Amino acid sequence: MGMLEHARRTPPLLVGVVHLLPLPGSPGWRGSMSEILDQADREAAIYRESGLSAIIVENMHDVPYLRGHVHPETTAAMAVAAAQVKRRAQDIPVGVQLLAGANREALGVAIAANLDFIRVEAYAYAHVADEGILEACCGELTRVRAALGRQDIEILADVQKKHAAHALTSDLDLVDLAVGTEFCRADGLIVTGATTGAPPPPDDVSRVRAATRLPVLIGSGITPDNVADFQAADGFIVGSFFKQGGRWTNPVDRERVRALVDALAHQRGQPVTASPSRPAPPTGTAQG
Repeated sequence: MGMLEHARRTPPLLVGVVHLLPLPGSPGWRGSMSEILDQADREAAIYRESGLSAIIVENMHDVPYLRGHVHPETTAAMAVAAAQVKRRAQDIPVGVQLLAGANREALGVAIAANLDFIRVEAYAYAHVADEGILEACCGELTRVRAALGRQDIEILADVQKKHAAHALTSDLDLVDLAVGTEFCRADGLIVTGATTGAPPPPDDVSRVRAATRLPVLIGSGITPDNVADFQAADGFIVGSFFKQGGRWTNPVDRERVRALVDALAHQRGQPVTASPSRPAPPTGTAQG
């Protein structure tokens, strides 16, 4: 069963984000892959031990981003880091996003690291971001996925990209964009707020949920205080709240992860426990 089919049967999914330290090729690259892998390993272990549904790996620290692609050294480093997270995650799905809109490279990483899904910006319809205009990629991406025999890698498509202007599609409502994205063979839809850490209006999520047959995930702004407002969602992708002080630039905070896990358990009428729902994976270096 794929991750999104699981979301249909036993919602909601809770997906934790590993924001990798700057990768080779980015302005912030520090010259140490070991540092990147150690950080990714620690955070993946916290998510797994806390009982999350899935993990997604992102190159968020690579600012400013290239438009629609990344360099070969960045793709290679992402594949190595994602494979490490996949090993640590063991039995839960792992995905990848490569910013900004480097979706072809993300698919390559997913294949190389045996991942389960990719998050895709500008899948259908064009977006104007700070990197420039990002064109839709669904035609090429779905053909490459089919040609490489990896239809099992699920595509989670942002209906509208964060940190972007949408004047090009201003004659279309969010529901129109969601229906069009479903038509273009996305496997799941992501609804976000306008910026990192900002939630979408709950009504937007409800309207998209009612208009599509696909699972709908929220891609930003979820906290224990507002998660009950989004019961229409099939899942949540959480980055900022899980970090120390609620800032995406900081390391993952185990207690903040537990707080949201407990809030969801309370919402579903399940017992709240302070102990991990999975046994801790073996200790060791990031290569283990």
